[in-house]
Amino acid sequence: MRADVIVGSQLPDYELSDQTGKHRRLSELQGQDPMIVVLARGGYCPKDRRQHEGLAALWREMMPGVGYCRMVTISTDSLLGTNEFRNAVAAGWPFLSDPRRIVQKDLDIPEYTDPEHDPMVPHTIVCAPDRILHKIYNGYWFFGRPTVEELRQDMRAVLQSCRWDWDLSCPDVRAAWAAGEKDKFYPYGKTFAQVFAEDQ
Repeated sequence: MRADVIVGSQLPDYELSDQTGKHRRLSELQGQDPMIVVLARGGYCPKDRRQHEGLAALWREMMPGVGYCRMVTISTDSLLGTNEFRNAVAAGWPFLSDPRRIVQKDLDIPEYTDPEHDPMVPHTIVCAPDRILHKIYNGYWFFGRPTVEELRQDMRAVLQSCRWDWDLSCPDVRAAWAAGEKDKFYPYGKTFAQVFAEDQ
């Protein structure tokens, strides 16, 4: 991984095609929420498929309407391969296709031990809002990848640090609500319909 990509730094705002062919930026996909970014080898890899099966269960807790967090997978698969991968693991979150290996090259994570597929070294990255790096997991070996429970704990830590209204028993939070300062509470000036629409 590039030396300046460390906890506390900002993940670059990559723009790639999603599974529908629409160009999406990470900042757009994240909005104002915590986000997990999975840098995957691709659908050919049994380790990636197994990891994503677990992530599919976690997604049901993270998604808007439940945990109000985001997730995105980036792989070097073609658009067709991206859709096959996403469908195979029953994923509900965006998958981005990077066959030109923009992310792999920019982050300096080519997996040189697999010249046939030329994938990225898989990483799972936990981001606070604004793509600030909270945790980076190197998944070259499968057990270097985070468990669902580790990611759940990461999400709790990030949410506690970024959600002003995390603790409703806090006197300042209660006073803000009583004063009608509703825009201080999630979704911070947006309607829930807008929050849900952002994830499509």
